Amino acid sequence: MSRAVADVRLQDRTVRVRLSVKSVPYWRLISEGFHLGYYKGARKASWVVRLRRTDKPNAYVTAALGEADDILDANDTNILTWKQAFAKALQWMEVQTKGLPSALDPNITVATAIAAYIERRDARKAAQAGRAVRSDAHYKLQRHVLSDKRLSGLALRDITEADLRAWQKRLSKQKYTSTQRLLNEVKAALNAAWAEHRQALPADLPITIKYGLALDAPAVLESKSRENQILADAEIRKIVAAALEVDQDFGRMVAVLAATGARFAQLRRMTVGDALLECGRLMIPQSFKGKKKDNQHIRVAVGPDIVDLLRPAVADRSYNEPLLERWHVRQITAVRWERYERGAWKTSSELSRHWQDAMKKAGLPAATIPYALRHSSIVRGLRLGLPIRLVAALHDTSVVMIERHYSRWIVDGLDDLAVRAVVPLLSGPV
Repeated sequence: MSRAVADVRLQDRTVRVRLSVKSVPYWRLISEGFHLGYYKGARKASWVVRLRRTDKPNAYVTAALGEADDILDANDTNILTWKQAFAKALQWMEVQTKGLPSALDPNITVATAIAAYIERRDARKAAQAGRAVRSDAHYKLQRHVLSDKRLSGLALRDITEADLRAWQKRLSKQKYTSTQRLLNEVKAALNAAWAEHRQALPADLPITIKYGLALDAPAVLESKSRENQILADAEIRKIVAAALEVDQDFGRMVAVLAATGARFAQLRRMTVGDALLECGRLMIPQSFKGKKKDNQHIRVAVGPDIVDLLRPAVADRSYNEPLLERWHVRQITAVRWERYERGAWKTSSELSRHWQDAMKKAGLPAATIPYALRHSSIVRGLRLGLPIRLVAALHDTSVVMIERHYSRWIVDGLDDLAVRAVVPLLSGPV
């Protein structure tokens, strides 16, 4: 497998300014085997492009496109913006691939497209983790797409909306959000394959993919699901207390989940340096969801109780060590396990066993999920009258998502504010 290229957000001039001078370009993936690069030298920066050769998979054809508009204004000739460089790169690729049918595969199947996508996702996940690891897409697509021979065996050029909708009907029953995420993965895989082989595939294939994989959101079911997971502050205190009784490491994770409303995937990436305990603040890493400008952090205030709980976790430890750790265990015999090292949490499934024990101790329904802590944190902010934009920013989500899923509590909060503005008009102080 070829080495994965670490994408850099080259379309933002502010990001490019912060990049270090390098002897090789920074690359941005356009499609499989096709990259637009940014070379930053000591005196000037320029755009370059490269295309993987069909005869030698590890070799590339490269070309210079022009100077970057970091200092001088673009003229669409020899000084180019990102968009202008991108357009020239596409024109260059058209010339390079013209007359080279071997670079295209008109018979590419869904299985081939999905396999290539899984390879890219696994490589990106491994680069983030710093070790060999498989992505969530690997398991989802293997189970639901590659195992379905009726879909995976189809050629992309022959696929129809009816084929994609028939596959959706064959999916096992699961939550709407899980289905939507799976469909998003499939869309990304098929669209990437079309982008790479578009000269040999139907021009309207992206439209077929879009409508064939469309899924209408069951808004009523979704809102009820979230409504059932809104916990009172007293219930959250019971959960945190029970979690600390079950296990100290688990209890710290649950307490921070409850205090910040952050996702598990964000907290597991926190380091000791992200805990500004003297200021009563935690710097929460942004999630990988959506389009991010760069790797920023969200500053969240926490109470003195959380500060005191985290002090032992930061004492005498390096700033770059994981803030929240747990003991990892391995099986010695059929009935015996032993601890062998402490390290960062890896997946949310590691919460499951302790979470069920904590629910029993707290006297709460077994159906209560850890994500209820995030739902409850968002609703708490809305009920207290915080601006929706601030609630969205603190929880690393969008105003649109807040309005879509928590509209009831927005209305309740606004009603409370409106009541405060009511003054007596027929009597009162003169």
